[in-house]
Amino acid sequence: MDFDYSPRTTALLERLGTFMTEHVYPAEAVYDAQVEASANPHEQPQVMRDLQAIAREQGLWNLFMTHYDLGAGLTNLEYAPLAELVGRSIIGNEAINCSAPDTGNMEILAMYGTDAQKDEWLKPLLECQIRSAFAMTEPDVASSDATNITSTIRRDGNDYVLNGRKWYASGVLDPDCKLVIFMGKSDVDAPSYRQQSMVLVPLDTPGIEILRDLPMFGYRDRLGHGEVQFTDVRVPVTTILGEEGGGFAIAQGRLGPGRMHYAMRAIGFAERALQLMCQRAVSREAFGGPLADRGVVREWIARSRMEIDQIRLLTLKASWLMDTAGNAAARSEVAAIKVAAMETAHTVVNRAVQTYGAAGVSDDTVLARLFAITRALQIADGPTEVHLRTIARLELKNQATA
Repeated sequence: MDFDYSPRTTALLERLGTFMTEHVYPAEAVYDAQVEASANPHEQPQVMRDLQAIAREQGLWNLFMTHYDLGAGLTNLEYAPLAELVGRSIIGNEAINCSAPDTGNMEILAMYGTDAQKDEWLKPLLECQIRSAFAMTEPDVASSDATNITSTIRRDGNDYVLNGRKWYASGVLDPDCKLVIFMGKSDVDAPSYRQQSMVLVPLDTPGIEILRDLPMFGYRDRLGHGEVQFTDVRVPVTTILGEEGGGFAIAQGRLGPGRMHYAMRAIGFAERALQLMCQRAVSREAFGGPLADRGVVREWIARSRMEIDQIRLLTLKASWLMDTAGNAAARSEVAAIKVAAMETAHTVVNRAVQTYGAAGVSDDTVLARLFAITRALQIADGPTEVHLRTIARLELKNQATA
């Protein structure tokens, strides 16, 4: 395994680092202030539009997209350190059009969309002219097992009729959101993994009702996490993504790169928290000296450094495997990074919160929000226990055939 950065990644890291230092970090407080002052807290603030314009001018745009004709054409291994760097800021990914759920939606549109679907939806998403949402999770079933979903996709002549209730449909509250990718069951009599399909649904289609915006540990995301009711929503059969019965396979194909993005972003969170912890430790005095002189704080810093470096290597390995052997061959590693990266990031953030004391649980630093995000993301995109189940199953199979 060769984890040396390619010349292109090295050059992009330098430019991206400058962009983050000169533009993104200074804009964080402005972003929050503009969102708070807006009549619609889900509307994209002007400072983000300004950041995106700068990113485009500097060629820091759609870096996640592996397809050369659509994006930067980087491999997973090449993109991974860039994802970590922008992950240090909560607004970093959005500034370069590399934020969820659009990244995953754009990837599956690129892989499975027809030419007409790409023209209608993928191109404006790549240009950030519109935003999108992904509707799979349901409030009444354990949706981490996609065979449980109860929403239906029924064919009626040349249309599909959609019914069901979804929640945590991220991005659906953004006024720029024009597309929802809806996952439901199109054939309940088919084999378990061929019952689901995905349909491209314009958000203004009659029958779609956004019931509420869901908080995450008390924080409300600018894009919104909506609970959405679909009642007799009618769309043409041409809106099917891929083929009928292909929804589960598409969802699985979406997860490999997506989980690498989550993991590298988590490493960025952890690095930001460690940086803040070190700054606090040398500047804050208690019991006759700086916190940095206390043994327990030094241990927190040392363990954080080791743990971050460990999960970075594991994530780079998973990225390398996806590039060289394919997503299926990297299933265990991809599951492992989703667990290990988020748990480590949460642990490091927790130590930083403790180092800051009362300030750590306030909104005076980014730490409280990072604490909420790293905890919530141990559930989102498949809870930790599901990934552990996958790792254990594959390990037992490998040991049995060894």
